[in-house]
Amino acid sequence: MTELSRRLFVSSNGGVQVVPPPADVAARLSHSSNAPDYAKNPMLVYWEMTQACALACRHCRAEAVSTPHPSELTRAESSALLRQIASFDKPWPHLILTGGDPLQRSDIYDIIDEAHALGLTVSVTPSATPGLTLDVLAKLKAHGIESFGLSLDGSTAARHEAVRGVEGCFDWTLRAIKDAATLGMPIQVNTLVSEETAEDLPAIYEFLKTQQVMRWSLFFLIAVGRGKMLQPISPERGEEWMHWIYDLARVAPFAIKTTEAPSYRRVALNRMRSSGMRSDAIQSTSVYRGFGIRDGHGIVFVSNQGDIYPAGFLPLKTGNVRVDQLVDVYRDAPIFRALHTPSQFKGKCGRCEYRVLCGGSRARAFAYTGDALASDPFCPYQPKAEDVSSMAS
Repeated sequence: MTELSRRLFVSSNGGVQVVPPPADVAARLSHSSNAPDYAKNPMLVYWEMTQACALACRHCRAEAVSTPHPSELTRAESSALLRQIASFDKPWPHLILTGGDPLQRSDIYDIIDEAHALGLTVSVTPSATPGLTLDVLAKLKAHGIESFGLSLDGSTAARHEAVRGVEGCFDWTLRAIKDAATLGMPIQVNTLVSEETAEDLPAIYEFLKTQQVMRWSLFFLIAVGRGKMLQPISPERGEEWMHWIYDLARVAPFAIKTTEAPSYRRVALNRMRSSGMRSDAIQSTSVYRGFGIRDGHGIVFVSNQGDIYPAGFLPLKTGNVRVDQLVDVYRDAPIFRALHTPSQFKGKCGRCEYRVLCGGSRARAFAYTGDALASDPFCPYQPKAEDVSSMAS
């Protein structure tokens, strides 16, 4: 981040400038009649199809290995899972096939076709390997994939491969990005934000500007799986980067979003309010469409063995699709019910006037404290309101 950016977004005493939202704006955003009911239906279902993967990423949540787990869901069990997803109310959740490397499943194309036959939309996040060829991408497109995601964690081969762990994967990633553009396939590029990668973010952005990218997703490190080997940035630096992201999103040729950094919504809301935007204009932004979504609320994760979790980075097993119904677990399991209810959050997250719009990273709270309802340690904001029930419940 440049020194100019630091001067713009850091106050004279070293704290980040914060503008609390007027109560009427927070209330209207929290209680919009058009807001989806994420306590009943998730927006996204992530299915970790397999743990098999040819890469060795230093921050891999799944701790993927080269071979599939012997107990991963069978073809018949996979079909049953798809039917469970289609049992949610309309509009149905969007299904994201992940891993490991979902292309390691030989039945992936049959599964995609079956999901479409049930009315589901599907995206896929393959690993950048020599097997991710133009022909494979063309086949994914022919089978109706909505979009696909790739990870780019450095602007150079040395930087990217230091995170991904396999020589050559930088070139494989760039080739896949260009091949997707050739085919006209929408692509989301995912980038890790940690001490090891943060200062390279501007250079990664400059490269992505030259590519045909639909969305850039910045994932703020959660120390789970192999991610414990890396270092998160500090809350103060995180706040500065969020201001940088907000300014960048206003001029970037593609959408920019954050993952496991819901406090970005507070930053964005304050910036929009300080610029004079009215609440109806705020509700038309892409940032607003993410308000309220958090681990276990708008998101659910199914492992390669069928275990149900609130999110991939929140390893609290709450059931298994072999014996439980995904809809029932998502709506009624005690941990999910708590995650649907921000008034049950503890510490400053439970007192915060932004607790509905943001809610903090439940995965990070669990990783640091062992309690998914605790405060998110990455957020430096101190709640201003003593009684926020009228705004945030």
